[in-house]
Amino acid sequence: MRELRTAEILAVGSELLTAHRLDTNSLFLTGRLNELGIDVRTKAVVGDDRGDLGAVLRDALARADLVVTSGGLGPTEDDLTREAVAEVLDLALDEDADVLGSIRARFARRGFPMPERNRRQAFVPRGATVLPNANGTAPGLWIEAGGRILILLPGPPRELQTIFDTHAAPRLEARAPGRRLRRRVLKLTGRAESQVDEVAQPIYTPLTQNPIPIQTTILATPGQIELHLSARGTNVAAMDEALDAGVTRLAAALSPAVFSVDGRSLELVVGDLLNEDNRGGRIVYGRTRARPSDGGSRELGVGDRRRRRVRERRQAAPARSRRAVARGARGGERTGCSRHG
Repeated sequence: MRELRTAEILAVGSELLTAHRLDTNSLFLTGRLNELGIDVRTKAVVGDDRGDLGAVLRDALARADLVVTSGGLGPTEDDLTREAVAEVLDLALDEDADVLGSIRARFARRGFPMPERNRRQAFVPRGATVLPNANGTAPGLWIEAGGRILILLPGPPRELQTIFDTHAAPRLEARAPGRRLRRRVLKLTGRAESQVDEVAQPIYTPLTQNPIPIQTTILATPGQIELHLSARGTNVAAMDEALDAGVTRLAAALSPAVFSVDGRSLELVVGDLLNEDNRGGRIVYGRTRARPSDGGSRELGVGDRRRRRVRERRQAAPARSRRAVARGARGGERTGCSRHG
């Protein structure tokens, strides 16, 4: 039995090649495969074109031990993943009576007859294993051919994730090499990427020579810098210990710019700090320009200081000027005049 070490992910759907849809399934699949110790080498998005999909499938199967597709298993004419896979692998498509029965039953439970077009979803490449879909009509498919494994999953995330976790992951775990991938993420703010690397590089470079080597990647995102530490091996406890030690050293060197070592966002960290500190309530109170209900004193926010200056200027103006302004305002009301009219 061949061990699974590398994988490629193919997201199928022309809508994913527009600015209106994001391929979030690949993120989920990458995380799950990495947890199993399987390296994701390539991700690709392919439109609803049988020729394009076939070409990308052939290339992926030539490179990777495992290919996972998402999408293109629906009942419409532009759902072509089944047909493209069958063509690439030279497999016949057979109607599966059990799959057809489950689709009919799903519609019957909702009080509708099954549309005839849904019959397409019951066709299965010969020799494939059906992965039941508890949340939809399109089953997943597990195909082994030429020493490779091909997993076909429906596009809706709720369906894809359930099928993968329930049916695909246990099968993959039995074929994975026993190595696992563990990660840690440090998040910093207030420093440039080059400044962070200047401090961190003398620390993370020697980590690659540890008994459990640790790889570090620096990513710059708007408003913050992230350091991603990863380790691969068979001893999860030892990997976690090595990663935690590396995180501790880096956090100490980069303090106080580090605001998260557990994956939390800056917004969540600030919110937690405000909830823990009673003074935080006064800060938010002042910044939102709320008036105190208990008559107590509080710190002045920007809005408070601006209103105080306006009041002081008004109080310093001659009384006759204030009366003139008032008469003008009343006159405008009587004549129906408005400065915004």
